[in-house]
Amino acid sequence: MNITFRWFGKQYDSVSLDKIRQLPYVKGIISTLYGKKTGDVWSREELQDLRKTIEQSGLALLGIESVNVHESIKAGFSDRDRYIENYIKTLEHLGEEGLHLVVYNFMPVFDWIRSTLAKPRSDGSSVLSYDEALISSLGPEKLFGWLQGQAKGFLLPGWEAERLGHVAELLEYYRTCTEDTIFANLVYFLKAIVPTCEKYNIKLALHPDDPPWSMFGIPRIVTSLENLKRIVQAVPSPANGLTICTGSLGVHPQNDVLEIIRELHSRIHFVHVRNLKINGPGQFDETAHMSCDGDLDMYQIMKTLYDYGYDGLMRPDHGRSIWGEISMPGYGLYDQALGSAYMYGLWEAITKDKPRQKEITHG
Repeated sequence: MNITFRWFGKQYDSVSLDKIRQLPYVKGIISTLYGKKTGDVWSREELQDLRKTIEQSGLALLGIESVNVHESIKAGFSDRDRYIENYIKTLEHLGEEGLHLVVYNFMPVFDWIRSTLAKPRSDGSSVLSYDEALISSLGPEKLFGWLQGQAKGFLLPGWEAERLGHVAELLEYYRTCTEDTIFANLVYFLKAIVPTCEKYNIKLALHPDDPPWSMFGIPRIVTSLENLKRIVQAVPSPANGLTICTGSLGVHPQNDVLEIIRELHSRIHFVHVRNLKINGPGQFDETAHMSCDGDLDMYQIMKTLYDYGYDGLMRPDHGRSIWGEISMPGYGLYDQALGSAYMYGLWEAITKDKPRQKEITHG
């Protein structure tokens, strides 16, 4: 197992690599070409520059999060094959540069959705928060401006301007779609790109929808154990795998994160460790990573990953704003560092308490 840290690049991230390097258990970075327009080909030269920057700090570039999927692919528009070809070329360049993990999502129109980016807590920290009533009152056209106004001048990952400039048209289209439509478009995409992933030993790690339910009448499909199983069975290559995001999945009362890990352990290629507190139907706050601060039992999550043979990459996902830090919402240094130390401590204790008797084959 390898604890990593997400970094958005020196142009965008408030956290510097030299500070991440001071975490003794973090040896690798998960990064991206954040300023790249969705649908464009990533060049080998750009990837080499990214790696060089990270390696000069004493860290290693271990994976990409995310290579975003163009909306035409998600929607199944007539020009999707052009963007799929560009995606394949990017995968080829990633493979040629020795990068073997690609995280992506298949959320139509909107990526992650929150109503508040800095909800105050009684201890003086602030957290990302979700209130469906507030989101519904804003409506999809006003939501981005509402969130951008809370972003403290930082760009919001996953909210690309080229997509959001066509919200009204996209909403009108997606409201005519069903979950089966989105599923068919995902399978079409995967069948096209998986051969390239197999050739270069690239593991695709599909991120769950965040939150895992339909928004503004737009279907979402990466939401539950049943749907995750359907996705991996539709394209049975080991390259077609998942990111287990404990917060994205765990916020739905019907999702049992431990069961999902047990059922799909052989297809888990990446893990996001995040905790949260459910306040009621359609309401939740993100919390510190520790079990004591949220509704998820992080010890049991880490133990189940260990018991089922997980030996891949994971990282702390999101964090509170603490100690006056100004950062990209959810991605400050301080609470992610605390979270990663907690993860390392749990894993060390689990591994020393119960050495593995045998490895579980990943297929």
